[in-house]
Amino acid sequence: MAHLKMPAYRSPWMDDDLDDLRGLAREFFQREAVPHLENWTQNHQVDRDFWRKAGQAGLLCLSIPEEYGGGGGHFGHEAVVFEEQGYIGDSSFGNGVHSGIVAPYLLAYGTEAQKKRWLPKMATGEMVGAIAMTEPGAGSDLQALKTTAVREGDEYVINGSKTFITNGTHADLIIVVARTGGEGAKGLSLIVVETEGQEGFQRGRVLDKLGLRGQDTRELFFDDMRVPAENMLGEEEGQGFVQLMQQLPQERLTIAVGCIAATEFVLRETVSYVKERRAFGQAIAEFQNTRFELAECVTEGLAARTLVDMCVSKAIAGDLDAVSASQAKYLASDKQNEIIDRCLQLFGGYGFMLEYPVARAYADARVQRIYGGTNEIMKVLIARGLLDS
Repeated sequence: MAHLKMPAYRSPWMDDDLDDLRGLAREFFQREAVPHLENWTQNHQVDRDFWRKAGQAGLLCLSIPEEYGGGGGHFGHEAVVFEEQGYIGDSSFGNGVHSGIVAPYLLAYGTEAQKKRWLPKMATGEMVGAIAMTEPGAGSDLQALKTTAVREGDEYVINGSKTFITNGTHADLIIVVARTGGEGAKGLSLIVVETEGQEGFQRGRVLDKLGLRGQDTRELFFDDMRVPAENMLGEEEGQGFVQLMQQLPQERLTIAVGCIAATEFVLRETVSYVKERRAFGQAIAEFQNTRFELAECVTEGLAARTLVDMCVSKAIAGDLDAVSASQAKYLASDKQNEIIDRCLQLFGGYGFMLEYPVARAYADARVQRIYGGTNEIMKVLIARGLLDS
């Protein structure tokens, strides 16, 4: 586990190339992100220029082939960057959505022209990506989505609204999940919207969230928004649900990677705090309860990490399955919430103060069990894989 004094553990998917990338990413986040974390939280968004700096540093779209402007790597390269962001306690930068979710959709389902048009700009940070699935009345149940896209000649006319959209402020490119056909799964399609100068497109309010305070999460509205029909992903209408199901395992693994990094960050902060804080004439670290709590938290965190590492190895090999990804997302987010709660207790009253990273991490952690499919849905998928095959 990184940053903690404990028996050495190295993720089996790491290699020398990824070690070099980790050093680059760590130095970048320390230099370009750490001094601005408080401002990002207050402004509910990262600075737009930060995206360009990340692109210039070569930290965006690392799993995208070089011919489309990406890093030519694999999911392990993305995971290293996600981890290093987590190790500074940042939850504002929406690269997990941009590089871990949106870019892979374009790579998997885009035409050659679409990939060459959008991916290079995402890799440089010139374009920020978002995906618009969730609606006010539909979250985990994607088949209940109501946003419509009606074909009129060479255009789709899109009407509806989306909510809880990460990168909602800065997004220049949004994959919209819309209903092009009838009810149910077969009626959904994915349509890419370029937001600059787009009539009928409106960004709603910045949402006031419990955690992820520095993330630009917004509502989006579409009112007779006309988009070129050529912006649809896939060969024909109605492929959206299948495309979502194929890509959701990597989205869930991306979440799990972030969960583990955030957990390890808090454990590091807690170990440092209990060594320095004194009560009843001795460091808190000397109390048996503190030692037992940390022993259990570190062990359980490491156990969760090994499951996530197994899934990262599968993703690198190209055989990540829905059940394994669901297991990783469910366990990693549950353990993140549990371990951070126990660590916060060791801070006493200071753990309740937002000036302490543990308090912010506690608030950030709660949504991990909700988005990307609730953990209850993860258990349904796991059980289905066990019992319905």
